[in-house]
Amino acid sequence: MDVAHRPYRSVLYIPAAKQRALEKARELPCDAIIFDLEDAVTPDAKAAGRTALAAALKEGGYGHRARIVRINALTTEWGLDDVRALKDAGADAILMPKVSASCDIDTLADLLPGDMPIWAMMETPTSIFNAREIAAHGRVAGVIAGTNDLAKDLGSRTRADRLPLMTALQTIVMAARAARILAIDGVYNRFKDDEGLAAECEQGRDLGFDGKTLIHPAQIDGANRAFAPASAEIDLARRQIAAHEASAASGDGVAVVDGAIVENLHVIAARSILAKAKILAELGTT
Repeated sequence: MDVAHRPYRSVLYIPAAKQRALEKARELPCDAIIFDLEDAVTPDAKAAGRTALAAALKEGGYGHRARIVRINALTTEWGLDDVRALKDAGADAILMPKVSASCDIDTLADLLPGDMPIWAMMETPTSIFNAREIAAHGRVAGVIAGTNDLAKDLGSRTRADRLPLMTALQTIVMAARAARILAIDGVYNRFKDDEGLAAECEQGRDLGFDGKTLIHPAQIDGANRAFAPASAEIDLARRQIAAHEASAASGDGVAVVDGAIVENLHVIAARSILAKAKILAELGTT
């Protein structure tokens, strides 16, 4: 498929050291997989996890799912070996943790093939202050909100409305939109709480995120629903386009749908919704 229009509604973290998880991921209905060598793998299993992941990626079978590898930080004893083992293994992108500034991206970029996209974890107060320059780096294709680490560093309380994190979340989205790259929301920790997940997905979608990172396969369907165009949105998009085209053809100059004026900017957004719906339909996902 056209990777430029690949959906990222559901981005599932998979522990790279668990063979069963690597195999099961080939069958899950998520849009993207983050094969995690960092937080999800204990120090004594990192070398074996790296080897297992390289073999799984070379074997393939992950279909349309984007394959993103989160390496260990280059300041650790494992980071450089992660890059060496996985830069040519078949990943679609390398996810860099603990990014503070664009110079961190430079360091990783020098170790990777020139066409390998880099994603950045935005998980520290410093990364939020430098979000614009990180997102604008020519090698960065996406940014991910590391909300658990952000909350830890801020010393903020956990709230359902995520008010303490709102400045950071909005900054991440704005930086991504300014750079025309992807922005993925942070994880929802209560993986058995479907209602809470749905609410947080809706909030992330309202903020402008392209999708949500997930910690359990049970969360995939909820994220896919929330970040896909709803039938009402598709219907409205079609009517807005039709009304705008009819208005232009008649020379009236003013199109109105459901009591609201439809301008060219609304038509652009409507066409984007229909394009996303078409891609999802072609993939056979909901």
